[in-house]
Parts: sequence; C-alpha cells; structure tokens
Amino acid sequence: MASQFVSDHRSTTSDKMKLSIIASLVASAAAFTAPQKSGVSSTALNAKFKPKLQYVPCIDIEDLPDPGSATSGVAGGLAICIAVDPSGSVYALGDKCPPVNQPLSFGKVNADGTIQDPVLGTKFSLKTGDVVGAWCPSGIGKLIGGAFSPVGVPTYPVRKSKNSIEVQVDVNAKFNFEANYWSGILDAQGKADGKYY
Repeated sequence: MASQFVSDHRSTTSDKMKLSIIASLVASAAAFTAPQKSGVSSTALNAKFKPKLQYVPCIDIEDLPDPGSATSGVAGGLAICIAVDPSGSVYALGDKCPPVNQPLSFGKVNADGTIQDPVLGTKFSLKTGDVVGAWCPSGIGKLIGGAFSPVGVPTYPVRKSKNSIEVQVDVNAKFNFEANYWSGILDAQGKADGKYY
C-alpha cells in the first residue's frame, strides 16, 4: 500500500512538472508575440499632418542594381528596398523584413516575382508585398516565426526620372510619427506649447 502511494505521488509530481514546463513555454511565447493590429492605423487616427503622397528621389539611376538583385535607399524618411527582377522590372518595398526587421535589400530576388528574406527565408511578392509560400521556413526562422503571425511588407509605386529612381510615399508619415514623440519629450520638461507648469 505504501509503495502504491509513493508511485502515485511521483506520477502526480511528474505531471505537475510537465504542466508547469508547458505553461512556462506558452507564457514565454506569448510575451514575445506582437499584439494583433486593427485594420485602422493608429498613426492615421492621431495624425497631426494630412497624408501627402508624393514621388521623391530614392536612389540615383547609376545605383540601380543589376537584374536579380536589390539595394536600399531612403525616400521621405522611410527605408526603401529597390529590387530589380531578372526581366529588369523595378519594384519598391519597405526595407524591413518581419518579424525581426533585418534589411530586405540583402535578400535574393527570384525569377518567380518574389524577394527572399536572407535570414529567415520568407518570400515576399514584389508586386503586393504579401508573404508567398511558407512563413520563416529556414533554420532559426522556424523557431522565431512560430511566435508571430505572417505579415507582408509595404509596397510603393516607383518610376524612373532623368537622374534617379523615385518612389511615391506619404511625405508626412515621418512627421506624424515624430509629432507624438516630440510632444512627449516636451511634456516631460514642460507643456507641449512651450510653457512650463
């Protein structure tokens, strides 16, 4: 009878340990999972400046990459990946690969109309920015990608001008992002209107 009690006690302790390990793993994964976003941008709701779409220079024509490769540039304060597919078509995408924001411009431009994240292996459509195929399929991507929902990258209209590659962006996006930052800094030192308490 005593041996049965010891055996039952050990299995109960073992079950509790397994349950606590599983709970710890779930809690750890939840801590690093991004909150689900609504369909409406909080930046747009809090915007102090109206959106203003405009073509701005991103890279010089002579810096345009060879077909099948990509490079990075800046347009309107945004990091942009300029990709050229094997047929010579030029595309502009956001230069931050989700989920960990490494540069997309380091990726490989494929003949199937995608650019591939160099670290986690996710492919993004050059035309839409959507995820094509498996999310984070390579190496460490299988570990990291499981904690995040698949998300694409933004795409932008692009055109060639006389001396540069131009990308159409909201030139007020950076101002709207920074407007809340500077207000917070000023509020810490005094009122946002420049007066002190």
